[in-house]
Amino acid sequence: MKFKSIYLSAALALFLASCGAKKITAEPLAITTPLTEKKAKLSDADEKRWSHLDLLKDTVPGMSVDRVYELLKDRKSTKVVVGVIDSGVDIDHPELKPVIWTNSKEVAGNNIDDDKNGYIDDVHGWNFLGNIEHENLEYVRIVKKGDDGSETYKRAKAEYDKEIQEAQAGKQQMDFILKADASFREKTGKENYTAEDLEKLTTDDQMLTALKSRFIQILSRTSRADLMKQIAGGVEHYDNQLKYNLKQDYDPRKELLGDDPDDWNSRGYGNNNVTGPEKDGAKHGTHVAGIIAQARNNNIGGDGVATPVVEIMSVRAVPDGDEYDKDVALAIRYAVDNGAKVINGSFGKYYSPHSQWVYDALKYAGQKDVLVVFAAGNEGINLDADKSERYPNDDSNTLTEYTDNVLTIGALNEIYSTDEMVAPFSNFGKTKVDVFSPGMRIYATTPNDTYEFLQGTSMASPNAAGVAALVRAYYPKLTAQQVKQIIMKSGIAIPIEVMVGDVEQPQPFSEISRSGKIVNAYNAIILADKVSRGEKL
Repeated sequence: MKFKSIYLSAALALFLASCGAKKITAEPLAITTPLTEKKAKLSDADEKRWSHLDLLKDTVPGMSVDRVYELLKDRKSTKVVVGVIDSGVDIDHPELKPVIWTNSKEVAGNNIDDDKNGYIDDVHGWNFLGNIEHENLEYVRIVKKGDDGSETYKRAKAEYDKEIQEAQAGKQQMDFILKADASFREKTGKENYTAEDLEKLTTDDQMLTALKSRFIQILSRTSRADLMKQIAGGVEHYDNQLKYNLKQDYDPRKELLGDDPDDWNSRGYGNNNVTGPEKDGAKHGTHVAGIIAQARNNNIGGDGVATPVVEIMSVRAVPDGDEYDKDVALAIRYAVDNGAKVINGSFGKYYSPHSQWVYDALKYAGQKDVLVVFAAGNEGINLDADKSERYPNDDSNTLTEYTDNVLTIGALNEIYSTDEMVAPFSNFGKTKVDVFSPGMRIYATTPNDTYEFLQGTSMASPNAAGVAALVRAYYPKLTAQQVKQIIMKSGIAIPIEVMVGDVEQPQPFSEISRSGKIVNAYNAIILADKVSRGEKL
């Protein structure tokens, strides 16, 4: 009898384990009646975390992250490693330090490849760029190799000629603005002059006269200090273009890394400094990591989408300039081989000499059950209609996917309206873009213990990746392919037309992505629960 009791207990335990947590009975969110655009401005606190708000409750096209955590209360989860392939991550930022992935098989600082994965002392990830901060753009590299008679070279050369002229003109314009600012400070006797100060100013200088009205217009909306911060960003942009991105005799790969980017068999380059040689250079990657995993509800920075259930693996492969295909392919493989179940790639370019290396890496990720999330790009174009060769992609530019573990994300604004809901810079496409998520004015971590609002499909991608990580954490038996479909199918369908890119007429939201929806964490968990119990997608 005692034996029988033990047997029944074991059977019961097995049965309960197979059933998992209590079934979720909540109904998914959907727009059933027309929504009215939110007129009141968001509070400062909500502005910093609008992507977590709820479309139905707040009339803000967020991802219902706050609502999903109510649904997940007291449910068990597993840790999910998210590989952030980017410019580097400030792993010492106080909001990120607790969630940085550590390679338990590696002994820090012993200069030995303890886990024999080909990377020495890769304690928190790997830096495929070494001490490189800036790089050429890909079309510049193509031009540098010389005219081979190909259409690719002709296209690259035309783009180079156009961009170098625009960069030189932009630099000249920044110089004019800085000179005007210096004159305005001198003539008004004020460091932070106002629009009213300039209106009183008279001058015979034609340059100052031309810029004065423009300055007055801008200063009526912002301060001189904020204006000059923006100008400083423009100066840095054009300086970097002319000194590094577009400069043909600049070759940091050879000088600083000693690697041949055209030789696939040359491996082991780079180092274990996953932040990079300069913390400020890791701004983009630190912001991306923060969107996924910064602390929640501490009233300091923004809130991470998946903070309680993720670890961030930093894989540095994206410089100021264009990434190399070899670095991207090896970075994907590194993240996959070292335990990442979700990879975020907030980067892209329009030329890819070794695209097959990246395609093979994405297929490898699919075979190893890893979901890869990419930003759709910030050129405001229809990737389908323009037949753009944008890389990385999951269809080899054929409009037919070769792997089903890749999500491509467009960017949303915080305003639910025809004119403003889609970020004006976001690429789109019924086939090329899978789904949209928040990407305008996203508040997150930046290097040296700071926070900033940044925007781009680069910010939309980690928002979606965070939702993917949540699903994988609470439903670890679901495959990468299932998670991709869950995120697309569980999104909220938007029943209005929207303005996109430079298209003059509004387009049905249902026609600007494959899903026609926006990412919703609450719905994703509800659908994941159903699929985990055997319901078909």
